[in-house]
Amino acid sequence: MTTFESISRPTDEKEWLATIAPPLVHPARPDFDFDVAIVGLGYVGLPTALAYHSAHSRVLALDVSARRIDTIRAQGADLLDSDRLRLAEALDRPDFVLTSDPEELRRAAAVIVCVPTPIDEHLVPDLSILRAACTTILSTVTPGQTLMLTSTTYVGCTDDLLVKPLTELGLSVGNDVFVAFSAERIDPGNAAFGHDEVPRVVGGATPQCEEEATRLLLRYVTTVHRVRSLAAAEMTKLLENTFRAVNIALANEFADICTSLDIDVADVIDAASTKPYGFMPFLPGPGVGGHCIPCDPHYLLWQLKRSRVSAPMITQAMTEISARPHRVVDRVQTVLSERGRGMTGARVLVVGIAYKADVEDLRESPALEILDELIRRGARVGYLDPHFDSVALAGGSSLAGIADPAAFDADLVVLHTRHRDTDLSWLDDRQIVLDTTYRGVDVAHRVNL
Repeated sequence: MTTFESISRPTDEKEWLATIAPPLVHPARPDFDFDVAIVGLGYVGLPTALAYHSAHSRVLALDVSARRIDTIRAQGADLLDSDRLRLAEALDRPDFVLTSDPEELRRAAAVIVCVPTPIDEHLVPDLSILRAACTTILSTVTPGQTLMLTSTTYVGCTDDLLVKPLTELGLSVGNDVFVAFSAERIDPGNAAFGHDEVPRVVGGATPQCEEEATRLLLRYVTTVHRVRSLAAAEMTKLLENTFRAVNIALANEFADICTSLDIDVADVIDAASTKPYGFMPFLPGPGVGGHCIPCDPHYLLWQLKRSRVSAPMITQAMTEISARPHRVVDRVQTVLSERGRGMTGARVLVVGIAYKADVEDLRESPALEILDELIRRGARVGYLDPHFDSVALAGGSSLAGIADPAAFDADLVVLHTRHRDTDLSWLDDRQIVLDTTYRGVDVAHRVNL
């Protein structure tokens, strides 16, 4: 095989298992008990572990949190329905083992790191979790293992956290142990793109590392695209999510323009989407949440700043995205004022606080900042979301969800996230609804952001 190509798994399962993805063994250690170990069992790691197990791999699933392990065993993890079925089946199998003991990693032929790489309040990458995970696998590394990072990070991170330390340990990367990077491409809550159907991009520290990593990925995905280096693979993920960030910022700007001209931006986007080439729809909203778009571009900007390289378009897009939740609160204040009501004491109900529909995930959700800012400006705030009984706010305070939204008697309702199971029948024609989704509800007094 050569580099810079996409490789697809054979459709015949027996051929695939016998040739492309043979049991992962190495002359120095032929007795691995597991084909793959997954480190970190969150929104990426658990579905990855289940995908490997469903594809006939022996899986060791590790998380340092015993509480998380208990939640998974109790089948309480937030998963797609298809993954819930996979988990129920896997828990009864001896070739799927949950553990919080890092020493167990020695028993796996491959170790894949799937841990969060967030940013802090100053928009600086927080690599503490990833560094800890890499330190753990370095302490248990065994000749013959393939080590792969999937967490989004800066260009050169895999080299810094794995390749160089392994060399310092006296191991020959590409001979004794194999190192690769292949960023995850999971979209939580989206069943339209199966985890095993989305192509994976992979880069290896050496050609042999790339070969081993490709074989590892083809144990469950249908297509692997190989690039020439670790750095190219790392940069690919940064481009993917920076592309999305820039276009979301543009969609938000068009939404503001359309509002000022009394045009429905949803109609405009739907119309533009009829063009079969040269246009890709991005939807405006109250901000951006989750583990990717609000964070990943800052890894690139952080690295470029250290190198004194400017990226004005990306910088401006991320500035606009970070300001969007405050734009929501400003709009709330304006709408109330237009109706003769001040913010102080106004009853504002936020509907949906997850960062996207149909996920039990608050990471970087714009709703958290919106709730905090509404309270800071004097509003009496409540929220409605069936996925969260309460939510932690800035400064350590918490806010309980509203059981009866009609009884809350809101002066203004902010539609932030519309889950499929969210009942809005309690809305009536007297209430003002600020629809930050631009297409979420049909009421008499609906206003756009």
